[in-house]
Amino acid sequence: MIVDERMSAFINSMDKGNTPFLDELEKEAIETQVPIIRKSMQSLLKFLLAYAKPKNILEVGTAIGFSALLMSEYAPADCHITTIEKYEKRIPLAKENFRRAGREGQITLLEGDASEILRELDESYELIFMDAAKGQYIHFLPDILRLLPVGGLLISDNVLQDGDIIESRFAVTRRNRTIHARMRDYLYELKHHPQLETVILPVGDGVTLSTKMSVETQLSEKIFR
Repeated sequence: MIVDERMSAFINSMDKGNTPFLDELEKEAIETQVPIIRKSMQSLLKFLLAYAKPKNILEVGTAIGFSALLMSEYAPADCHITTIEKYEKRIPLAKENFRRAGREGQITLLEGDASEILRELDESYELIFMDAAKGQYIHFLPDILRLLPVGGLLISDNVLQDGDIIESRFAVTRRNRTIHARMRDYLYELKHHPQLETVILPVGDGVTLSTKMSVETQLSEKIFR
């Protein structure tokens, strides 16, 4: 773990929990070994939703719909969520969970490859949540930046790879080296992109928060450097 296990358990013990339906869905996901966002990430996401109050959210990586449903519960009542999923076996499960929660009118599920779908989108999303194939984050970024307005928030989950991100590429298994290299490139790009201000946090399996800056802000920063 990135954060000491005892400390994580202590922090999680303070959490007031979610709605009964989300708690049930989380339990089902754990029992069937479907990855969903961790408790610490849930808490951070709920805080950011309450603070930013986004009206239009884009999620890349639906899985069974847990994080989309959590966002629908804690975002403003008139918020709409668009979520993208490629894995065919999980799409019907997500749709059924949206139906069970009565959120079909608030959540739009786009089926297919995120790279192709992102190119076709032309809306503006005040909050974008990245939780898909980690090796593709760097490839999604150009379209993500196009869809993110000035002042918008990009949240990228699972960026520290259980701590392996700090290791040499030769210290990770051969099959993980491509993802390892691409995630390092992604983190570097987030921290050095002229349009972004980014913080990397050791929450869950690592998360980045990035906000898009205006041209005026970029110019003023250059002047004072």
